Amino acid sequence: MKPDRQLFSTVRAVRSAVLRACVYLCALLTAGLLLGILGYVLFKGVPHLTWELLSGKPSVIKGTIGILPNIINTLYLIVFTLLVALPLGVGAAIYLTEYATNRKLISVIEFACETLAGLPSILYGLVGMLFFAQMLGFQTSLLAGGCTLVVMILPTIIRTTQESLKTVPEGYRHGSLSLGSGKWHMIRTVVLPCAMDGVVSGCILSVGRILGESAALLFTAGVGTVIATDIISAFQVSGGSLSVALYIYVSERGEFDVGFAIAVLLVVLALIVNTSAKAAKDYFRKRTGVS
Repeated sequence: MKPDRQLFSTVRAVRSAVLRACVYLCALLTAGLLLGILGYVLFKGVPHLTWELLSGKPSVIKGTIGILPNIINTLYLIVFTLLVALPLGVGAAIYLTEYATNRKLISVIEFACETLAGLPSILYGLVGMLFFAQMLGFQTSLLAGGCTLVVMILPTIIRTTQESLKTVPEGYRHGSLSLGSGKWHMIRTVVLPCAMDGVVSGCILSVGRILGESAALLFTAGVGTVIATDIISAFQVSGGSLSVALYIYVSERGEFDVGFAIAVLLVVLALIVNTSAKAAKDYFRKRTGVS
């Protein structure tokens, strides 16, 4: 019996070592691939990221290339989309997790959100063009593009927040209610701070989709490069984002240097937004006293 046990232990140890090596190899390959792509983009784009490019406007007459209008339009879209989608998405997730009692209805809504999150963005662009731009009369503008992005990222925010809310132990809820807290006070001071990771994850995923979206915005926001005098006017006219500008410069004009420079800027913007989201999460956790 002892040789059999020793053989079994040896086989198990070897199998464990092989599986561990495979996991490490997969992790190294994934990290290497990501670092390679990032390094290649930085290597090709940083030398062409000049102040003239960042602060200028494109002009056919003068023969200049600038992406300042695209930077401003991208920031407008990010702020508008998050300001609208985050309260709606988090509120819907709270209702589905804490208030809704019809399990069948909840399952249908969850399935619909998962399906909508996986739809191609070109379909959202088509629906946004027909509904927001034509039916509602927004025309081709940042407002139509922002509303389309809101519809696109809502399912992601709802599902990530909902799954994070489900991970909060029931004992936290019962303990807060037993101390005399109301339902909303318990959600606001106990459940939401504990589920902040899901909210931040949804925000990060949403910003990534906003920054990388071009198909839907081509149909709804357009490719305008005019800098408006105020925010209200900016949302009433056509405006191309950085991803749209990258597509135009690379595919239609063959300006690959400008394309790589825009790619570097998109990486920097994503890093800034993600860092800000994590800092906001830490701030709210410290403020509420939840570890």
